Amino acid sequence: MSSLREQLCEYGRRAVELGLVIGTSGNLSVREGNLVAVTPSGAALDRLTPEMCPIVDVEGYLVEGDLQPSSETPMHLAVYETTDARAIVHTHSVFGTIVATTMTELPPVHYNALLLGGVVKVAEYATYGTPELAANVRAAMEGKKAALMANHGGVTVGATLEEAFEATRLLEWLCEVYVRGLSVGKPAILTDEQLNAVVERALNPPAFPRRL
Repeated sequence: MSSLREQLCEYGRRAVELGLVIGTSGNLSVREGNLVAVTPSGAALDRLTPEMCPIVDVEGYLVEGDLQPSSETPMHLAVYETTDARAIVHTHSVFGTIVATTMTELPPVHYNALLLGGVVKVAEYATYGTPELAANVRAAMEGKKAALMANHGGVTVGATLEEAFEATRLLEWLCEVYVRGLSVGKPAILTDEQLNAVVERALNPPAFPRRL
């Protein structure tokens, strides 16, 4: 798990550098088999060292490490239990949190929303670190790669930590586009027909003739 702990440190630093978290907020985890390496509770993500990151099993028991796992570990484990995710990123990004405090879902204002599963749902509010929040996030994540958490932040998943982190960046970009769009007018929302056309285009790209 040593390399996975190093990845937590790397992407923790990137999350801070990109302004996706502030202070000791946010947490990341990565799974290998029945073990999960997670960022520790109360630690700034840009000051982590690999040995600071505890390891828990999928039932929530501490296996290795001197520090306590993130308070959001139950949420991470709930998502791992019901998805094929191998990495999770949770942030308190500005635009994601704005949407999470004002809306029940983020509509597809750009076709790249399909990379996250389309409409991004906002999980109902519950106190952080509780089984209630874990259940709410798990429900909102069904069939998706991202969810927002009411009055809280966002969470994304991936097959790798890099993939989950890129999903977080995309989620924040989509939220920013929508929020900034509202300052100009009413953002146009892509229809199911338009989104289906994007999928069809991606599955059947045009073949350009080769000049002889």
